[in-house]
Parts: sequence; structure tokens; C-alpha cells
Amino acid sequence: QVQLVESGGGLVQPGGSLRLSCSASGITFRLYDMGWYRQSPGKQRELVATITRGSVTNFADSVKGRFTISRDNAKNTVYLQMNSLKSEDTAVYYCKAVWVSNIYWGQGTQVTVSA
Repeated sequence: QVQLVESGGGLVQPGGSLRLSCSASGITFRLYDMGWYRQSPGKQRELVATITRGSVTNFADSVKGRFTISRDNAKNTVYLQMNSLKSEDTAVYYCKAVWVSNIYWGQGTQVTVSA
């Protein structure tokens, strides 16, 4: 059974930082391209950052320079370090794993940026 479990969300003040983690089980993690997406109320889910199995990264323009993505294949975990958070970063953040036609999503973790 495949599971992607996100953690690390919460309430943070503008300008603050959070680190999200996504722990995977039931897949050969090192083969998968991993990504973080987010969805705010009334909006479509959007890409935040991706990291390939070769550790090539890609970021949405809105988070470039503020967010970093990394992976630890030994721990089957992908991370999203979020710095200089803004109110517009408030959303549910989802982890995604992709390998060929195999696509899996986590259940999401809420990030709220508010004073």
C-alpha cells in the first residue's frame, strides 16, 4: 500500500519559516520524481516545487528564492523549506510522487501565514 504522509504544516507569522516533510512508503522512492503542490480555497491546485530522481529542481516563480526542495532517498522523504513566508502562501500543501504512469498524492498539510 502506497502512502505519502505530509507533516510540518502550521500557523506562522509573515516572514517566518516552516519545513514540510513528506514521508513515502510502499514505493521505490529513489525512482520517483517528487513534488510539492498547494491549493487555496477557491483556487486550483498549483505547482510549488519539484525534484527529479536525479535531484534536478524546479520552482514556481512565486516561490523562487524563498523555498527550497530536497530529498533524502535513505529516509524516503522529500522536504520543502519555506522561508520569508507571505500571507499568499497560505494553502494546503500536497506531496506528489510520479514514476512513469504511477502517480500518488498525499493527504495534504495546512500552512497558514498570518499575524
